[in-house]
Amino acid sequence: MGRTDRPRGLLKTEDPSKKIIPLKQDLNYYFQKGNYYHRKNKLAKALLFLNKAIEVEPGNAKSHYRLACLLSQSSRLREANRVFKHVVSNLDPGLTECYYLMAINYGLMDEMEKARRYLQKYIQISPEGEMAEEARDLLMVMEENEEEDYTSVFTGEENEALEQWLSSQDRGKLLEIFRNREFSALLQKALYQGSDSLKEVIIHLCGWVKNEAGITLLKDFVVNPWVKERLRQLALMQLKEIIPRGSVKVFSEGKIVDEELVSYIPGMPVWREEWQEVLDCVSSHMRRSPHYRDKFFEDARAIWFDFVNQAYPDMPRIVKPETWAAGLEYCLVRFHFLNLTQKKLAQIYSVSISSVGRTYKQINDLLKIEQKAFRNMLAFLALHDRED
Repeated sequence: MGRTDRPRGLLKTEDPSKKIIPLKQDLNYYFQKGNYYHRKNKLAKALLFLNKAIEVEPGNAKSHYRLACLLSQSSRLREANRVFKHVVSNLDPGLTECYYLMAINYGLMDEMEKARRYLQKYIQISPEGEMAEEARDLLMVMEENEEEDYTSVFTGEENEALEQWLSSQDRGKLLEIFRNREFSALLQKALYQGSDSLKEVIIHLCGWVKNEAGITLLKDFVVNPWVKERLRQLALMQLKEIIPRGSVKVFSEGKIVDEELVSYIPGMPVWREEWQEVLDCVSSHMRRSPHYRDKFFEDARAIWFDFVNQAYPDMPRIVKPETWAAGLEYCLVRFHFLNLTQKKLAQIYSVSISSVGRTYKQINDLLKIEQKAFRNMLAFLALHDRED
């Protein structure tokens, strides 16, 4: 059978007093291990092995560059930029893509002037570089945003008022006001300056009305490098609902690419079969229930996508899809104040009441379903008070 169980990096010796001796690993070993764990999305281990590679060969620009990319992916943006700067200043001035990636990181930190400066520097040094076209596109986007005069940021009161108002309108009213250019400009401003909660409302709203103005807002959003990846994926799912056979330009892994919506899966390439099983299970029950209209199916999908995207890579292990489907449906029930109990759902899905409550709590703790439902109810009551 062989000693396949022996830890790699250890060698047996003939000296009985020293059964094993450590085998010194080379740069390539650590670099490959770092790449392996990166593909597995285990960023902490990937960073560990890349740091080992740098210890072995401190002057290797490729290892430092890869380390900076991983730090960026781990949201350690200032650390990443220090490494990128070290690469072009001290190791390899020819790795000019560092300037482009530094610009992206500064934009994510809301330091837009620095982002602009490094984009311009990249284009100046590498006018025909691999990312030159993307850099020019991003500079153009920045100029367009400045022309729209989005210098003022929403106050907390304005943010909450707009979110409540949008949540209280029916589809006919929203379709009507979507045609108003001033209203579209307000939504665009809110999509970048508002809270994450307000952004979610606007993204869902654009998918709900399914008109050209909403599609344009979503397309502009997914190509912008300075938005949260969770919200970008939510916007892509809305676009997939509206134009399932279309394609859109998306900012992904440092560059702008064409994404075919028909093959898009949220969280690619990590979307798992058991996550889809939960969605299929809850959809199957909802179709047999008298409680739900079409909009409720969209809401259930949105809740589940949001939960997976926010929880990943620490998504809980799903042993029994029915348990999570029951918890997901109870989230929908609580969000819309429907008359359906945990006990009833436990019977329907053939799971325990405690498991329904446990999975609901995990989703609610992350997404704040109860808080959002309460705000929606207040907006609904305020609307009816005005009508009375």
